[in-house]
Amino acid sequence: MALAIGTFLSSVTAASPAEAGGAVQVYLTAKDTGQRLTRVADLDFAPLPQPTEHQQCVFVDRAAKFQTVLGIGGALTDAAAETFYKLPADKQQELIRAYFDPVNGIGYSLGRTHIGSCDFSSESYSYIKDGDTNLDSFDIAHDLKYRVPFIKEALASAGKNFSLFASPWSPPAWMKSNNDVLHGGSLLPQYYASWAGYYVKFIQAYEKEGIPIWGLTVQNEPMAVQTWESCVYTAEQERDFVKVLGPTLHKAGLGDKKLMIWDHNRGMLFQCASGVLDDPAAAKYVWGVGFHWYAGDNFENVKRVKEAYPKVNVLLTEACLYPFDASKYGEWQWGETYARSMVNDFNNGAVGWTDWNVLLDETGGPNHVSNFCYAPIHADTKTGELHYLNSFYYIGHFSKFVRPGAKRIISSSTVDNLMTTAFVNPDGTLAVVVLNTGETEQPFYLWEKGMAAGTTSPAHSIMTLIVRGKVLSALK
Repeated sequence: MALAIGTFLSSVTAASPAEAGGAVQVYLTAKDTGQRLTRVADLDFAPLPQPTEHQQCVFVDRAAKFQTVLGIGGALTDAAAETFYKLPADKQQELIRAYFDPVNGIGYSLGRTHIGSCDFSSESYSYIKDGDTNLDSFDIAHDLKYRVPFIKEALASAGKNFSLFASPWSPPAWMKSNNDVLHGGSLLPQYYASWAGYYVKFIQAYEKEGIPIWGLTVQNEPMAVQTWESCVYTAEQERDFVKVLGPTLHKAGLGDKKLMIWDHNRGMLFQCASGVLDDPAAAKYVWGVGFHWYAGDNFENVKRVKEAYPKVNVLLTEACLYPFDASKYGEWQWGETYARSMVNDFNNGAVGWTDWNVLLDETGGPNHVSNFCYAPIHADTKTGELHYLNSFYYIGHFSKFVRPGAKRIISSSTVDNLMTTAFVNPDGTLAVVVLNTGETEQPFYLWEKGMAAGTTSPAHSIMTLIVRGKVLSALK
């Protein structure tokens, strides 16, 4: 089901001011209903000092605080930008508002873009001429037509609480062992310095255009040989390149940019991250470890990195669903897949979560190697329509209500088919996300310090419960 944006906006406006008694505001998205991020109830707390085994609960405890949230968002790619500028002006503004407006949309606060071309570009391209090791020919003219203005519109809507990071898919062909921008290959050591300088030039060029770059990943999917732009790094090769890239950034006055390693699937997350982080000379330049969700869940591997390297941040940097089929826009699995991953990743220590393309066209592209996929919003460039998949609303249950600077707290469920995660926002509001992927509804109490508010989670639904103010304890 793809709802009109007016229906969406009428239910996702800013929550009301603080209410007496720490009332709970309930926002719901549910299968086989018209409810999409809809405020459906306002609950009151009542004393429940000790629930029985028959009183199912989601327990929260603000005393135990964990990671600080950086943000939640998606990728601002060539494909998204090119599709955006094929839309009528009113639909362009609708999309910007829906994603990035923190009051009238779902308030994306984190973004990713690419350094040079990627598979979701209409062609392969580089910012320099062949053989230019000094980078004298560096020029982002290609990006100025679509991607740069698109990002600027997103930033203007999102406001100051937005972090953008960038990832390369491949160095120029002549810097690589296979002399090909596609099909893997590795960066040749004699070009480490030039390639490190390329990141610097990119940051400087984008910031000259008014686009601050918050951080970088070393390489998108460094263990994948793809038919599109790709470059292979072993853990040792990434370690050695970081020892060049880190000092290069610092020398250019860009030492504040957050550098992330790995940027690939959870399966090899620990092994490849440890290959860099166990070397102090490389680790000192690393802010965090990026990861993707393809090729299995492996949720525990996120936790393993946090256990072994507690000062290192972990961040999901890419996720999407494929293969593309426009006839399946309305399938409910899309949103549930996102939310299941987001709950697990946050509970295992992730500081943020970044979807892939924020917008694609009616083909699941454009994509220059035809590996088409889904986005939370698709545009029909022939009619100008926007199709909102339920993944948009499921992500919104996190991005709208869990704001940058939020602290994750304890959230625990007594029933298997309710998954939960919870956060205290900088303004003091408590946001509790409850996901039900089961076939039956589930009554439960939101319980804190002996006080409980009862509600019901419908089958195949997600709800965010907002608690304003502190809950007075009923425990003596």
